[in-house]
Amino acid sequence: MRVHVADHPLITHKLSVLRDARTPSPVFRQLTSELVTLLAYEATRGVRVAPIEITTPVTTTTGVKIADPRPIVVPILRAGLGMLEGMVTLLPTAEVGFLGMVRNEETLEPSTYAERLPDDLSSRQCFVLDPMLATGGSLGAAIEFLFRRGAKDVTAICLLAAPEGVAAIEKQVAGRDVTLVLGALDERLDERGYIVPGLGDAGDRLYGTV
Repeated sequence: MRVHVADHPLITHKLSVLRDARTPSPVFRQLTSELVTLLAYEATRGVRVAPIEITTPVTTTTGVKIADPRPIVVPILRAGLGMLEGMVTLLPTAEVGFLGMVRNEETLEPSTYAERLPDDLSSRQCFVLDPMLATGGSLGAAIEFLFRRGAKDVTAICLLAAPEGVAAIEKQVAGRDVTLVLGALDERLDERGYIVPGLGDAGDRLYGTV
């Protein structure tokens, strides 16, 4: 498994505003979208392309286009929806699937309650969107779901991660092609399974349900 922690002052600045408890939901949503676009730039470095002949005002040359079959972007509901706009801004030709995961706040175990994905993902590059990689339960279950559908190339984009979550995903996906792209790697998890220093519950802060 490859782990890439984005090291850019704009990402750190925007994350700092997201962390602030005083940041209102509309600002939080806008910054999340901007952050994901920056992270998506890193996450799509290996996106598959195909050559294409183009005519410039001067001559003909060879460029590239996103290869078929197109990549698929999979936000994990509900908080992952807040990352979707930023991702498709950079990769507008991608298709979008949905995966509903919920975490039991007592056991911290995830379960799937909804999905809208192709039956066969064997030839697709998959980009999973999940703001917080805490225990790794929800993201790990989502990645396993994609692999059961035949996926072989999965990249997960997260705003923040805890070391415990990264370790859990690494153990789970050993030997498979998985990349984590993170805005920041935080200190630890607290006794409730929340990232420290973190930014709270991303879903609540995105949609104002606090």
